[in-house]
Amino acid sequence: MASKLIAIVAGVGPGTGAAVARKFAAAYPIVLLARNPDNFESLAKEINAEGGRAIGISTDVADSKSVKEAFEKIRKEFGSEVGAAAAVFNASGRFVRKPFLELTEDDFTAGLDVSGKGAFLFSQATLPLLLKGVEAGSRYPPSLIFTGATASLRGSATMASFASGKFALRALSQSLAKEFGPKGVHVSHAIIDGVIDIPRTKEWLKDAGPDAKLSADGIADVYWHLHTQPRATFTWEMDLRPYVEKW
Repeated sequence: MASKLIAIVAGVGPGTGAAVARKFAAAYPIVLLARNPDNFESLAKEINAEGGRAIGISTDVADSKSVKEAFEKIRKEFGSEVGAAAAVFNASGRFVRKPFLELTEDDFTAGLDVSGKGAFLFSQATLPLLLKGVEAGSRYPPSLIFTGATASLRGSATMASFASGKFALRALSQSLAKEFGPKGVHVSHAIIDGVIDIPRTKEWLKDAGPDAKLSADGIADVYWHLHTQPRATFTWEMDLRPYVEKW
């Protein structure tokens, strides 16, 4: 039986990833995964300074060796019997927007490498820990949550790379929800339909009025809500958008 339950967030950055990490760190020791240590070092220090427990591990989720090494570090840090209460896949590959006939093979696989292969590797690494969380009697159903996008449902012109990756992510999450839901693991897919309010998008939609962009903290609140849903009312898919967003 797992002696400790942790939360793991892949794709920690200045927006959704950091907000989700802060939210879940209030309840669990948390592992922050990102390729660039700059994306998690200050956040880990912040969480630890406020009385939580956080470690950051530089990880390329699209590389099986990197993922394996990351989870070996997790077991070394928390013990071989560690289980997971929650795992959030917020990683996204290099964004490519080009006319289709101008796409290179590398451009196209940029979307699939992280959103497709990366989500597969992350899921294979976290699901055994989530199942340990079920065995340990986690207060809330152990949860695997995926961050999707508008492109999870619509493949727009010049967006073949990004949409292909997000379609793959959605299909994977649905398959996992059907396989692991009956085993007590809550698998969810969140469609983030709109611009997220982060420093990089500060100048975007300035004329659209207040609250025209998604709040990263609001997304984190929804992810926590998904995590705390009882087994009698699991949500597989949820879509979030600002009130002004056209859809």
